Amino acid sequence: MSEPDAPAAVPSSAVPRTPVVPAQQASVRVHEPRREDCPWCGSTRLRNRLRTGDLRRHRPGRFTVDECRECGHTFQNPRLTAEGLAFHRRTPRGAPRDTVTDHVLALRDAPRRRRATARAMLRFGEPESWLDVGTGHGRFPDTAREFFPYTAFDGTDLTARVERARILGRVEEAHIGALTDPKLLARVAARYDVVSLLHHLEHTTDPRAELRAALDCLRPGGHLLVETLDPRCAFAALFGNRWLSYDQPRRLHLLPPRNLRAELEALGCAIVTTRSVAAGPGTSRSATAKSRHRALYVPYDLAGAAALALSQALPAPDAPWRAIPSTPFQRQARAVLLRAGAPLVAVAALTDLVLAPVLRHTPFANAYRIIARKPTD
Repeated sequence: MSEPDAPAAVPSSAVPRTPVVPAQQASVRVHEPRREDCPWCGSTRLRNRLRTGDLRRHRPGRFTVDECRECGHTFQNPRLTAEGLAFHRRTPRGAPRDTVTDHVLALRDAPRRRRATARAMLRFGEPESWLDVGTGHGRFPDTAREFFPYTAFDGTDLTARVERARILGRVEEAHIGALTDPKLLARVAARYDVVSLLHHLEHTTDPRAELRAALDCLRPGGHLLVETLDPRCAFAALFGNRWLSYDQPRRLHLLPPRNLRAELEALGCAIVTTRSVAAGPGTSRSATAKSRHRALYVPYDLAGAAALALSQALPAPDAPWRAIPSTPFQRQARAVLLRAGAPLVAVAALTDLVLAPVLRHTPFANAYRIIARKPTD
């Protein structure tokens, strides 16, 4: 749920320049072939949602997000290759970082939000064991222990951050690698009463495989806790590529709630989440069943759009892959203007927080939570 720690900055003059690669050759190396069908339902009725660059980390390339007209699944198309994903997920020495946008992103992992997620599991009793997938620095298990002091929390992550979390005592066991890796899965299969996937599915290359692996980690009758972004959010249409939740090219899939519910039910799970809307006297049983997810609002949409707009309006930051370095004047101007614009982003962030209790009940809700129970037989 958190970003990797940034390495110490070094003077741009000391950073060797990456050789310029012809655009066609670079695209072949970092992009898979474009899909003509939906990776979720197989429909060929696709429409483009946006084309954008990397607005947050300013790395080279153009990225496309398509939506399936049949099921609403939203995905990066063409998708990055493993080599491309590795490049865009790591933080090379000398790479630019906009601290304003990083502070906005920190709102999604605020302690208050972690506590709300942990409280959602209180009604199911205290589990003996809990696996947090994609745990990063282990902040969520550390917070959840306030509510479940006798639960053994373990974590997985693609990076060594999870090992650091173990050293700090935030998790008891640390597993480095993808949950779908057969070797890792063999170590954690059928061991847990709760498995949490918190803003994790959108970063995976195959969300269906990730869900199956998570269920394999559960004991019969255990609970799967999923929080993820909702591509139907009205801010996505309003802000376009400045909707921070797109975060291209690092987010590969955005799943509508109905798709995730249907997949979990097809795997034999019972959806047990409290409904996101109150069922009135005229609400049918089928309508009630379809609403069994909890709508959430991560308060960073307005602040994120403001931060990205500010970053785009300023001189481009220096980076090791630029053929021509930025001038000292450009670098200084960008730093000064970023500081000057920070109060505007702060006002937008405050507005997000004030409106959050209302927006989560509207089409502007940007995330949702589903809790599913694995069958006992």
